[in-house]
Amino acid sequence: MKIEKSLKNFKNKKILIVGGSSGFGLALIKVFLSYGAKVYYISRNKNKLKNSKHIKSDLSNPKSLKIAIDKIKKLKINILINCAAINYVNPHDKITVSEWNKVIQVNLTSVFLICNAVLSYMKKIKYGKIINVSSIAGRHRSIISGIHYVSSKAALIGYTRQLAYEVAKYNINVNAVCPSQTKTKMYRNTMTNKKEKELIKTIPLKRIANINEQIEPIVFLCTDSASYITGSIVDINGGQL
Repeated sequence: MKIEKSLKNFKNKKILIVGGSSGFGLALIKVFLSYGAKVYYISRNKNKLKNSKHIKSDLSNPKSLKIAIDKIKKLKINILINCAAINYVNPHDKITVSEWNKVIQVNLTSVFLICNAVLSYMKKIKYGKIINVSSIAGRHRSIISGIHYVSSKAALIGYTRQLAYEVAKYNINVNAVCPSQTKTKMYRNTMTNKKEKELIKTIPLKRIANINEQIEPIVFLCTDSASYITGSIVDINGGQL
């Protein structure tokens, strides 16, 4: 099947993007809408895209997340992309238990709960695509992010592989991507000019990725052209090891 035909198959598919008010999520929504998909997104704040449907939720708040999950269960989602995350840069000995729990809740626990919410329908129709956005930090380490962020992203890799194994018999593909630093709002809020110059020196491609370079592999994994790819962890990092 040609990739062009696979992209057309997004038409009328129901896609849920977790974290859709900015960054990767907002960019993905634009792409899927352009191919005629029905797009729902979870975030605290609405975006400005008219044709996407907002499910308001604060992922760090279990009660708020439960309300969103009750709505998700009724939607009959075909494709799920988990790309919401929070990041703090405190060193290990400055992290409170409260801050640790908040990062794990948003970056890992919410993924577990939202996956469960969509899987019952995917199993029923024997079709589904789940993409989890991990990080280069989960593959290696981080020069700036806190250990709670790195731990959550490393755990997401293990979660993806195990879930892929468990649901493969239902023809459900589960994969993860590990993006490197990308020119997003989160990146600008945590990266100084000095650290950026030091970072670029270590990147074989000698530049920071833009959002399109990160989301296009995600879109591919959602197509039927990627039907034999599951349990994979795709590095999108400009050659960083």
